[in-house]
Amino acid sequence: MNPSTPSATATFATPGSLGVLLRLLHQQFAGAVDEALAEAGFGDVRAAHASVFTFVPSEGMPVSELTLRAHVRKQSMAQTVDELEKLGYVERRPSPSDKRSRLVFLTARGQQIRPLAMAAGSRIEGQWAGLIGAGELDAIKLALGGLLAGVERRGAD
Repeated sequence: MNPSTPSATATFATPGSLGVLLRLLHQQFAGAVDEALAEAGFGDVRAAHASVFTFVPSEGMPVSELTLRAHVRKQSMAQTVDELEKLGYVERRPSPSDKRSRLVFLTARGQQIRPLAMAAGSRIEGQWAGLIGAGELDAIKLALGGLLAGVERRGAD
């Protein structure tokens, strides 16, 4: 059974299991974004690549910083960047401030991903707002944002 189908969600997601609910909603969200990217001609982009597309600024960023921002292991990030470089979505260039350091930059092809993914995400959120109401969805986002901020503050202590 596909975990993103409604019957699977009803079977596996119990009201008290926040982790399962978050995971299943994330799978729905990521699947819809992947589908939109594939329809736009970017079928080689995988969900794991989001850790790069989400965080690389226009001025570039070292892999070590990407690792921290995406909360993944350095080896995983380096592998993801290698993959995306082979696919033509990113390139590594020397840092202007430290020629020994290399920064990751999105290529012109890579720069097309973020707006497509964001548009798909907005459509998904709109669908979800239609299911539970915009106010409810906003309240969930606010609560999750507060929870994340609290957890991050606690982790910094």
